[in-house]
Amino acid sequence: MVQGTTSDAGKSILVTAICRIIKRHGLSVAPFKPQNMALNSAVTQDGGEIGRAQAVQAKACGIAPTTDMNPVLLKPNSDTGAQVIIHGKALSNMDAQYYHSHKPKLLKSVLESHQRLSEQYQAVIVEGAGSPAEVNLRDRDIANMGFAEAADCPVIIVADIDRGGVFAHLTGTLDCLSDSEKNRVQGFIINRFRGDIKLLESGLDWLEEKTGKPVLAVIPYIENLHIEAEDAIGIKVQNKSQQALKVCVPVLPRISNHTDFDALALHPDVDLFFIKDVRKFEGCDLIILPGSKSVRSDFDWLVKSGWQAVIEKHLRYGGKVMGICGGFQMLGKTIHDPNAIEGIAGSSHTLGYLDFETTLEEHKQLVNVSGHVKSSDIKISGYEIHAGKSEGTAFDHCLFNLEGHEDGLISDDKQILGSYIHGIFDEQSMMQYLLSWAGVKNAEAFDYDELQEFEINRLADEVEKALSYEKLKSLLSMS
Repeated sequence: MVQGTTSDAGKSILVTAICRIIKRHGLSVAPFKPQNMALNSAVTQDGGEIGRAQAVQAKACGIAPTTDMNPVLLKPNSDTGAQVIIHGKALSNMDAQYYHSHKPKLLKSVLESHQRLSEQYQAVIVEGAGSPAEVNLRDRDIANMGFAEAADCPVIIVADIDRGGVFAHLTGTLDCLSDSEKNRVQGFIINRFRGDIKLLESGLDWLEEKTGKPVLAVIPYIENLHIEAEDAIGIKVQNKSQQALKVCVPVLPRISNHTDFDALALHPDVDLFFIKDVRKFEGCDLIILPGSKSVRSDFDWLVKSGWQAVIEKHLRYGGKVMGICGGFQMLGKTIHDPNAIEGIAGSSHTLGYLDFETTLEEHKQLVNVSGHVKSSDIKISGYEIHAGKSEGTAFDHCLFNLEGHEDGLISDDKQILGSYIHGIFDEQSMMQYLLSWAGVKNAEAFDYDELQEFEINRLADEVEKALSYEKLKSLLSMS
């Protein structure tokens, strides 16, 4: 099990790398995260919902993601509450205190999932959540040492040296653990190191003498690495030509599945930027409204923060607007939530650019989709995760034929386009179709799937140089 001294210490990345290393050496391997809190999620082959990071890790393993890989997923819908998803299906909304009291009941589900994976694969690599040093949560923990103790799982602890304070992070984390938990720790990994390793060696010697635990590896900082982020917006601004299509994504308070934009942001003909503060908006060619975990409240924020006025001005000046999932629902006339699925029961008048209304329903649409643009051979693929059902005359003329249903709307003046499909930019031909609509003629061919494979292998190469396969086998007690 890989645990971290902090959030974003490198747990997800390290698990991804270890999974690919083990796969490349011919063993079957699967990822596992007992509890994940994230608004980036994926649809599994068995029709459930898990954290996006575990879907990426499954890709590194060369297997399809399943709900057993992330049995508990928390999707925050307020500062103190979240939708609780168990084995891929939404259980209910819970506030933080109630969920904390409920966790012991979930440990059984977590251990059952881990056991099923252990029976199917030669190795299971587990990812912790946050930090095991959160002593206020440890009495009912199922995400870190609570799971490790229950499953009798050895642990390595990773810390990010690029943040600074790495020795304090590691010694402080270890000091917060019980004796049995300390005994479970096999060693440390220091992540994202830059510079001359000789200058670090005295610190490593001190750390090992202080804690009695070995430093298993020092992993270098890998420039411009792209692995889809677990939750935080991870795409970094890149220098693009002045001719690149400028795309702006407003950062909603409950933005979800922003990995939808990874392929677009990495395209050489696109300059994509995320902006929360509307005062920093300086114009663009295309505004894309992203997915949202709380669509009505996020739309209310969109209005109050000034984004609605900016969008209307953008359209008057000939700009294009696109909406995906929750952002797509905002393009319609009204969103109804009669059963308080996402908040207080009621209805919200929305942008009204497309002639349809949406009603939020208890049961989510969770499905992987594929199809094509009507009257063409342009392929489309992705997945749908939404609680809303949208109806109206706009759906008389959809853009896409999918297996079993249609999707995709465009306004009469061709300025506004919307879809429920997450990952809509990942398919190469679909990317070129959407860029052509947005104004990029003869867009460069760009294979995002190929890039993902290249980056996972590049990550695994660098990690294996520091953490050998023989050492991994020893940690896994494998001959």
